[in-house]
Amino acid sequence: MTTTPTPPLRYVYAVCRPFGGVLPEGAAGITGEPPRLLHHDGLVAVVDAVPAEEFDEGPLRARLEDLDWLSATARGHDAVVASLTAVTSPLPLRLATVCRDDSGVRRLLDEGRDRFVRALERLYGRVEWGVKVHARKEATAGPRTPAGSPSGAVGGREYLRRRLRERDGREEARRRAEAVGRELHARLSAYAEATAVHPPQDSRLTGDADAVNVLNAAYLVPRERAEGFVALVGEVADSDGVRVELTGPWAAYSFAGIAEAAEPGTGTAGPEPSGPAPEASGAASGPGGAREGAA
Repeated sequence: MTTTPTPPLRYVYAVCRPFGGVLPEGAAGITGEPPRLLHHDGLVAVVDAVPAEEFDEGPLRARLEDLDWLSATARGHDAVVASLTAVTSPLPLRLATVCRDDSGVRRLLDEGRDRFVRALERLYGRVEWGVKVHARKEATAGPRTPAGSPSGAVGGREYLRRRLRERDGREEARRRAEAVGRELHARLSAYAEATAVHPPQDSRLTGDADAVNVLNAAYLVPRERAEGFVALVGEVADSDGVRVELTGPWAAYSFAGIAEAAEPGTGTAGPEPSGPAPEASGAASGPGGAREGAA
């Protein structure tokens, strides 16, 4: 007895306005193949055909617990969104946004249409830049016992003094970095159209064990103002135990909910994930709030 293969599902990377041309040559998504543009009523969904055996609701829930699979999928998702950013201003959807078929994608666009349109209008011609300020740990350590000194050579009182100096040095370095971060964020916020401040990154997760993150922010900047924005960050040179990191330009991941979080002109968006975030159910989810379950 033969079984009929389950038709592939539709993975949706992003929504955008219709744009001239095609995706850059070589753009490939999570399947290794170029995604497809599905046009519907003035909107475009960027979609991929994915196997139901992996992306149907049940299997997908298990896959989302597999960090290697999740990481590879996130890289493919981001590669497509990055390629879109070269030709338009996409509205990224969450990782693992899956619909049953093309009709389900159209329903997703219909049900979320108003918010999709508002967000795309707000994001058009704009990109996201990320700025992080770190306090260098090596600048906070204070004096140490010389190499080769016997462990018992330092008395209890002197040991306590050294530990206090190390603690005070760490606190002073952090205060300097926080002051730099506050001033820089204020200047960048006045320059950008919207901002989002994310929780500080754990150095154990970033692989940078020699620094403490004190500012982790994203800024929505018109493309024509990018050069000035970068120059503004560049005015704050790394010094005195403080390191400033600039990343971008990216698609506006942090501002995907901007149509809901702020009205035009407020200049601030509520905190959103700085990259694609997994949906535990594997259902479609976007600023429109529409859901087209894969199951």
